[in-house]
Amino acid sequence: MKRILAALASLSLAAFACAATPQIVDISQPDLAAAVASKSAVILDVNGTDSYKAGHIPGAIDFAAHRQDIAKLLPADKNTLIVAYCRDIHCTAYRQAAYAALDLGYTNVRHFPLGIQGWKDSGAPTEKGGD
Repeated sequence: MKRILAALASLSLAAFACAATPQIVDISQPDLAAAVASKSAVILDVNGTDSYKAGHIPGAIDFAAHRQDIAKLLPADKNTLIVAYCRDIHCTAYRQAAYAALDLGYTNVRHFPLGIQGWKDSGAPTEKGGD
C-alpha cells in the first residue's frame, strides 16, 4: 500500500511540474519571415556575440550582450510575439531567452527550431554587425 501511495504521489508531482512549465511553441520559417518583414516580433538571438556579429536574423537582439537589461529592450505589450533562436535544430540555448521572456510575463513566446543555420540555408537575408 505504501508503494502505491508513493507511486501516486510521484505521478502527481510529475504532472504538476509538467503543467507548471510553460510550453514554448515552435514558429515556422514562413511565419517568422512574415513577422520579420512586418516587424511584428521581437527576435532574440542566443548564439553569442561573435555569431551575432557574423550574421543574424534581421532586427534580432543579441541576447548575450543584453541579458542583464533585456527587460528594457522588450515592449510593454506582454502579448507581443517574442521569438528565440540559436544555432540549429540540435541547439537548446534558445531556452535562456525564451524563459527570460516568460519570466518577465510575456505570453506569446516562440522558438525558431531551424536556428540561424536553417535561416541561412533557406536563403533568407541576414544582418551583420553588432548593435
